[in-house]
Amino acid sequence: MGKKLLITEKPSVAMEFAKALKITTNRKNGYLESNDWIITWCVGHLVTMSYPDKYDEKLKLWRLETLPFIPEEWKYEIIPQVENQFNIVKGLMQREDIEEIYNAGDSGREGEYIQRLVFMMAKPNPKAKMKRVWIDSQTEEEIMRGIQEAKDLSEYDSLSDSAYLRAKEDYLIGINFSRLLSIVYGRKLAQSINEDKASISVGRVMTCVLGMIVQREREIRNFIKTKYYKVLGEFGNEEASFKAEWKVNEKSIMFESPKLYNESGFKKEQEAKEFINRLSGKKAIITELKKSKQKENAPLLFNLAEIQNECTKKFKIKPDTTLEIIQNLYEKKLVTYPRTDARVLSTAVAKEIAKNLNGIARGFKEEEIQGYIKKMVDEKYSTNLVKTKYVNDSKITDHYAIIPTGQGYENYNQLPDLQKQIYKVIVKRFLAIFYPPAEYNKVQVTVNIENETFYCSGKVCVKQGFLEILKPKSTEKGKDVEKEENDRSPKEEKQESNNLEILKTLKKGQTIEVKNFEIKDAETSPPSRYNSGSMILAMENAGKLIEEEELREQIKGAGIGTSATRAEIMKKLEKIKYIEINSKTQIITPTNKGEKIYDIVYTSMPDMLNPKLTASWEKGLDMVAKKEIQPDEFMVKLKNYIHSKFNKLVVKM
Repeated sequence: MGKKLLITEKPSVAMEFAKALKITTNRKNGYLESNDWIITWCVGHLVTMSYPDKYDEKLKLWRLETLPFIPEEWKYEIIPQVENQFNIVKGLMQREDIEEIYNAGDSGREGEYIQRLVFMMAKPNPKAKMKRVWIDSQTEEEIMRGIQEAKDLSEYDSLSDSAYLRAKEDYLIGINFSRLLSIVYGRKLAQSINEDKASISVGRVMTCVLGMIVQREREIRNFIKTKYYKVLGEFGNEEASFKAEWKVNEKSIMFESPKLYNESGFKKEQEAKEFINRLSGKKAIITELKKSKQKENAPLLFNLAEIQNECTKKFKIKPDTTLEIIQNLYEKKLVTYPRTDARVLSTAVAKEIAKNLNGIARGFKEEEIQGYIKKMVDEKYSTNLVKTKYVNDSKITDHYAIIPTGQGYENYNQLPDLQKQIYKVIVKRFLAIFYPPAEYNKVQVTVNIENETFYCSGKVCVKQGFLEILKPKSTEKGKDVEKEENDRSPKEEKQESNNLEILKTLKKGQTIEVKNFEIKDAETSPPSRYNSGSMILAMENAGKLIEEEELREQIKGAGIGTSATRAEIMKKLEKIKYIEINSKTQIITPTNKGEKIYDIVYTSMPDMLNPKLTASWEKGLDMVAKKEIQPDEFMVKLKNYIHSKFNKLVVKM
């Protein structure tokens, strides 16, 4: 009777599959074997694309006349360090007794690519049926479901096409333009940075990211602070008063005045004083009074970019460190698949979500988390997510959001402290979606003094809802209060609360005493530098660093790089010394060399710096994966792009 061969991406994953299939014996050299199954593994990439000199020895030298290099037939080779494991996998795939071969590589584009290269080079037994295992976590149930529901490998051919094209695109753009720019500008670059020789490294995503970092640095460097002056009025009586800020409106004497810097500021302090003098002794009336209740729902779940950004803020770690940690949590069965762009769940998962919650309740013996779950049970919070914003099948491509599986707790105690903390962050974000919204009381008041309007608002949280989990207040002295960077300070919150109590006593149409006016100095501030987490978000959103979450969701789908590759891009830029990342703050700055490279690219091929171009290539790869365009169509466009760029650049020289 024939056997089934299953190939994973790495040995640790193979062991999880072996456990699920109850294979405990017969460990051989580079694989496991039972009566029915053989399980083997890659060790990451086993096969790579050949460099130009493998096509022709002459191409080892970088010469203008040999460019652009675009092979008709592509060459691949086994990576020497892992040749032994490749030969083991190849031998197993070619065995006559193999009836079915299961591709159980990482469930994503790059995972597909790693395995397809091996299949291409190993030439498996042609009689064997080829299948694909696609899973969302490494729990035993999910592994068994993945094996039982494995589809024919051909159903993933378009994903494989997309993966091959991504590699070819990066190869062709990287090799051709790095060589071209190095030949033309290398000597000049070396002189400018006091080195004997210098090569220029360009890449489809890498150069675009460098551009974003240099442009931001220059905006900051060239920024000139502008001082302006705001006018505040204090209204009320001796018992209670509130401050309101003046803003120009169409009826104002200052409407469209050149004396104003913006809608609430004067260019000169003297002009602000003159304006105040005009209002002295005039009557103030409450012309508008709006009382409202506001609700705020818990944020969407984490995708990889969001958790990387969160961990950079909270723990000051690099995105590639976050990915390594979450990959480990995934392999320890604690969380679902990390390399995902989705921030929502599928309907199918939402219907089974009680399993995850029950697992956390039974297994995660962490006091704070148990308290949140107890409250969910005591208050009878709904776990029916299907009709909420947290479930949306249309926003999921390969995988749903990162959530705790509710399993793997036998591995939890052995984890280093940082990994435990990051796991807890994921659990808290997950539990928050079952909590009710936070509720606020808000009052907005408009004061009118002879058509000049002053505005004030007060806001207070009356029901914490999900904030109880995501922004808990410290109860013990000496303990840090968890605080987001954009949270209001306790002093600001107290002021808002005081304002609310005073404003609630006012009535529309009421005349109110003017206690005094004051002038407040203000100044413009430069944009912030990227940190390694906010850079990941900016890459996901094609160059737009969007802090507001709902807006961020709306422009999804036009990012640069992928969730699997963004951290690596930044790691490479740092390694080749084009950027520096401060180890304490994670703030990113370009190096002198990085800025010189930027200037060369800006002079020669500026569209390489445009996130929209890089995002459009990424969109093309996505269209291939979705079978919306044919791979040949993409390749023709890529070749045309390279030839047209070369024609323009060589003419310039």
